[in-house]
Amino acid sequence: MAAMSTTGYAQAENVQHRLTVQTVEIAPNTTAIRCLDWDRDRFDIEFGLQNGTTYNSYLIRGEQTVLVDTSHQKFSQLYLDTLKSLVNPKTIDYIIVSHTEPDHSGLVEDVLQLAPRATVLASKIALQFLEGLVHEPFSKRIVKSGDRIDIGKGHVIEFVSAPNLHWPDTIFSYDRKTQTLYTCDAFGMHFCDDRTFDEDLEAIEADFRFYYDCLMGPNARSLLNAMKRMSELGKINIIANGHGPLLYHHLDVLTECYQNWSQRQAKTETTVGIFYASDYGYSDRLGQAIAEGIQKTGVGTEFIDLSTAEIQEIQELAGRASGLIIGMPPTTSVAAQAGISSLLAVAKDKQVVGLFECFGGDDEPIDTLRRKFIDLGVKEAFPAIRIKDVPAPSTYQMCTEAGIDLGQLLTRQRNIKQLKTLDVNMEKALGRISNGLYIVTAKKGDVSSAMLASWVAQASLQPLGFTIAVAKDRAIDSFMQIGDRFVLNVLEEGNYQELKKHFLKRLLPGADRFAGVRTQTAKNGSPILTDALAYMECEVQSSMECSDHWLLYCTVQDG
Repeated sequence: MAAMSTTGYAQAENVQHRLTVQTVEIAPNTTAIRCLDWDRDRFDIEFGLQNGTTYNSYLIRGEQTVLVDTSHQKFSQLYLDTLKSLVNPKTIDYIIVSHTEPDHSGLVEDVLQLAPRATVLASKIALQFLEGLVHEPFSKRIVKSGDRIDIGKGHVIEFVSAPNLHWPDTIFSYDRKTQTLYTCDAFGMHFCDDRTFDEDLEAIEADFRFYYDCLMGPNARSLLNAMKRMSELGKINIIANGHGPLLYHHLDVLTECYQNWSQRQAKTETTVGIFYASDYGYSDRLGQAIAEGIQKTGVGTEFIDLSTAEIQEIQELAGRASGLIIGMPPTTSVAAQAGISSLLAVAKDKQVVGLFECFGGDDEPIDTLRRKFIDLGVKEAFPAIRIKDVPAPSTYQMCTEAGIDLGQLLTRQRNIKQLKTLDVNMEKALGRISNGLYIVTAKKGDVSSAMLASWVAQASLQPLGFTIAVAKDRAIDSFMQIGDRFVLNVLEEGNYQELKKHFLKRLLPGADRFAGVRTQTAKNGSPILTDALAYMECEVQSSMECSDHWLLYCTVQDG
C-alpha cells in the first residue's frame, strides 16, 4: 500500500460549524477526498451523533480518470476547490455514483458542469433518480454486477450490485489493481477524525456498531447477499467507505462483525416487510426509524421499494412476513399503486399492519388503504402515523416507538413460552438477588424518554460509577449511547406506587411520557422526578452486549 500522507486541508469560513477537507493518497494513483463535518450532531433518521461525521469521495487516475461519489452540498466550495487542486475537472472521464442520497451525490450536478465530457456510471434506479436532480442532459451508463471498465495502468473497476444498503440504488466498485472496494454507506460510521484509517479500534467500535444497528441492520439479508458477491471479487485490501475512517488495519475484524450481526439478524424467526417509495418525501427515513424499533424486539426487517420492485418480489416478502409496514406512496406512481394492490392480494388475517404518511405532497390517503386491510381481517399494530409537518426528532422517536409496539406484539407469545420453560427453583433463586427501584429519565433536544429500572448495581468508587441493564426493546435505548447523559431517580420505599404505575403504563407512540408528573430540570438537561427520594446526574461511559440487554457502565457527575 502506498504511504499515507495528508496533502491538503481547507477551513470553511463564515459558517456555523467546523468544516474541513482532507486529501490523502490511500493507494497508487488513488486519492481520498474526505470532507470532515466536525460538529454535526444528528444524521439521516435523526439518530444522535457523538463524534460528527465525514463524507468520503475518491479520485482514481489511470490513463483515464474516475471520481467515486462527491459530497454534501454544504461543502460545495471547499470540495470543488479541492477537486480542482488535484485534477483538471475537464479530464474526468467517469463519475461513479454509488447511490443518490444527497450526502454523497449532492454535488454531482456541480461537478458535471466542470466536467462536461464525464460519463456517469450508476445503477438503473440511481440514474432515474439523478435525472430528476441534474437539470441538464448528461452522458450516462447503467452498470450492474460483473460489469467492468478498464481505465489503464492496471486499474480495472468491477461493479457489484448492492441494493437496499441502505437505498435501493446502491452499487459497490472494486479496483483490481489496488484491491480497494468502494462501498459508500456500507461499512461506514459517523466518526470524524484526522486519522484516515481505522487505527484505533477501541475509539471507533461503538460508533461502528451504532451505525450498523441504525442503517444496515434493517437490511441484513441484502447485506449478506452483497457480502457474498464481495467474497467472489478476490482479496480486499481496503474498504473505502462513504463515512468515517477507511477500513484497513482492522478490516478482517470489522467485516466479520458485519457478517455475524447480519447472520444473527437474518435468522430471526419473525420478519416484517417494510414497503416504501424511495426518493419520495421522508419515506425511507421514517421507514428506517420504524425498523429500528422493530429490531430492538428481536424481529427481522426487510425493505422493498414499491416504485421499482417486481410484483412477484413484493408478494414473496408480503406472503412470508408476519407484519407489513407501508409508507404511503404518491398517487401519481403507477408502479407503486400496482405494488399496493399486490400487497392487498396476499395479505392474511394473521398478519399485522402499520401505515405511515411520508410528507411527500401527494400521499395516497391512509384511511382508504387502512379500511381495506381491516376488512381483510389484518390487525392494526399501531395507530396510523400522520405527518403534517417536516419530521422532527420527536417524529422519528414516535416511529421508533411504533416499531417497538409492533415487534412486541409479534413476540409476545414467544416470550411467554420462553418464560414458562424456566425452572421454578432457578427463578426463585434469581429473585433473591436484591434490587432497588429506579426510574431513568433522559432528554435529547426536544425529545424526552423514561423507563423503570431495577437492575442497577454500584461498580466503582473512583470515579463513582454503577452499571445498569437496559433491555434492547426499550425506546430509551437510543438515549443511552456512550457519551449520553441522563438522570437516575431513586424511588422511596412506601412512596413509589404512583410513579411506578405511571411509568409502567403502555402509551401510544409519541405520547408525552411525563404528562401529569412533577419534574425539574437537571444540569445535564434531563428531567428530575420531584417526588423521587434522590437523583443522580450520570453519563454512559461504556456498554457490553448481553443477549437481550445492554449492560451500561455509567459515572455520576452530580446529584
